[in-house]
Amino acid sequence: MPDKNSSNRRGPMKGGPERFQPKVIIFWVVLIALMLIIWQNSTDTGEVETLPVTKVIEMTEQGRVLAGKIAPMPNGGMDWYEIRGTVASPTTNELGDEVIANKGFVANGRLSEANYEILQSSGVFKETSPNTFLPQLLAGIIPFLLVIGLLYFLFVRQLRMAGKGALSFGKSKAKLLTRDKDKITFANVAGCDEAKEEVSEVIDFLKDPKRFQRMGGKIPKGILMVGPPGTGKTLLAKAVAGEADVPFFSISGSDFVEMFVGVGASRVRDMFEQGRKSAPCLIFVDEIDAVGRQRGAGLGGGNDEREQTLNSLLVEMDGFDTTEGVIIIAATNRADVLDRALLRPGRFDRQVEVGLPDLKGREEILKVHAKKIRLSEEVDLSAIARVTPGFAGADLANLLNEGALMAARKGKDKVENIDMDEARDKISFGRERRRVVDEDDLRSTAYHEAGHAMVRVLLKDKDVRLHKVTILPRGGTLGMAMMAPTKDSLGMSKKQLEDYIAVCMAGRLAEEIITGDYSTGAVADISQATKSARDMVCRYGMSKLGPISFGENQDQVFLGRDINRTQDHSESTAKAIDEAVSEIIHEQFERARGMIEERKDALVTIAEALLKYETIDGKHVEEILEHGDIRSEVVSSKTELDEKREAEKKANEQAVKKKAKEDVTPPAVDGTPSIA
Repeated sequence: MPDKNSSNRRGPMKGGPERFQPKVIIFWVVLIALMLIIWQNSTDTGEVETLPVTKVIEMTEQGRVLAGKIAPMPNGGMDWYEIRGTVASPTTNELGDEVIANKGFVANGRLSEANYEILQSSGVFKETSPNTFLPQLLAGIIPFLLVIGLLYFLFVRQLRMAGKGALSFGKSKAKLLTRDKDKITFANVAGCDEAKEEVSEVIDFLKDPKRFQRMGGKIPKGILMVGPPGTGKTLLAKAVAGEADVPFFSISGSDFVEMFVGVGASRVRDMFEQGRKSAPCLIFVDEIDAVGRQRGAGLGGGNDEREQTLNSLLVEMDGFDTTEGVIIIAATNRADVLDRALLRPGRFDRQVEVGLPDLKGREEILKVHAKKIRLSEEVDLSAIARVTPGFAGADLANLLNEGALMAARKGKDKVENIDMDEARDKISFGRERRRVVDEDDLRSTAYHEAGHAMVRVLLKDKDVRLHKVTILPRGGTLGMAMMAPTKDSLGMSKKQLEDYIAVCMAGRLAEEIITGDYSTGAVADISQATKSARDMVCRYGMSKLGPISFGENQDQVFLGRDINRTQDHSESTAKAIDEAVSEIIHEQFERARGMIEERKDALVTIAEALLKYETIDGKHVEEILEHGDIRSEVVSSKTELDEKREAEKKANEQAVKKKAKEDVTPPAVDGTPSIA
């Protein structure tokens, strides 16, 4: 059912009925009159001679009539007819020679039965229906109307639309969501209970504003939702509008930015005007950092058009009161680059943190999205929630969707646990890619990943466990030791950071200890370890330099930051920082070396298992370290194509060995058998 107020709120909104302007009526009247004149002139032109009926009968008997038509006259009696035809008439040309020319004639009059029989028996006349004025008019006008109509739709309509586009260039691009079709409530939002409580009073205000006004309280004009991407900021804003049952205007911050000066400011003013006409309503501005970044900063002092748009937004937010029933909700994941004037009280004076969901929140989100997925009875959503810390709401929805796609590709009726595990590995670590790899490179990769896996298990960190180890390429890596947190961690201790650096160093150490050489495959490990060590020294105060923060001497100036940043420590302090970073890395390097040299046999066993199975679980590495071999079943990740390739490879190797053996065997002489 449409909104009862929607018919009176069209204003600048698109979709309203167009009024038929007087200019259009005048245009069509002139056009029809012109067509009548053209038709009249066309019917009057031509050499048509008016003859008496007796003359026509005479020419017919002489055989001079070539073709003709007989039509009853609608205004005459029963015996009155209109006769039209063409007659062969002798004439003289310019040279004086006599020639025969065709000449048209028309005759109106009464025909007796005898004369009618003469015309009919001649075989050149055909009887037609009465020739009225209306068919003649339509026959003459319709072709012209079709041509003019085609020109109208090709040119005039394009000009009108171009005029509309020019006139509406500064209009707001806010989209009004259909309240019945696109309605979303809090039942569709999960994992952010605190954020729901923050915005619940906005819903109460939109439903009953007088209750707050009687107490003298003012609802916040603007609410800024801050959080990582995919946490549901836009969905929560739609749910607020759905719960309050009010119109919801949605626009992106980039829709205000144009290369023409003043367009963005005009669109801001028009957006607030639309909101006032549709009050009470919600206006949602997504990615507001596109237009609300800090003014006068960055290279060149900022963008003039963007700053004018921001100034207009600031003025408009000061110019309206919440008693009008318009609430502004904005979303961003970069609140640190927003202009401070935008965040002061009276504008976006309330910030709602929409963070990553916890264990309970992830389970609720999975239940919401699992309603559309055919899950097997063995799939436990709570177990999936436990192994997906750090996943946002969009990631969890994508996880269920990827699991459904994998099950469909395998021809299954329902999504099983193995499908969800593969989907999680694909999202977290990248898609598995099978490629032909040289044997030496494959063995080097196996030792490298075995080093990472073994050191991670030996460190016995209860917060991080070894998930899988593979020598199959994933993402941009040739192999991977996949780590998975066991709980939601809000921070890392010094021991955990040192363990992480030791695990990073273990891959290169394993290659060096076993093969006596190392490759460039450890470039990412070294980079991550160095960054962690530098953060320990400069940011976390976890070094011999003490709990002091050493800032960097540069920043990202294009994100609304000043370029005139200065170094806040001396050169001697910078040297001490470098020494502290180097000391942390070398300590963990030697620590990992001791672990690998002590359990070298286990390292070789893990690498051989990787070469055999390509992918093993973390529990298999634990079994090798504890018992010396794998005790539980290993699920092979090889496909039928891989098995076929291996069979062909073995067959080729056997053929080569057989041929080499035949080449070495000497031929028999005089029937004496040869000895191989």
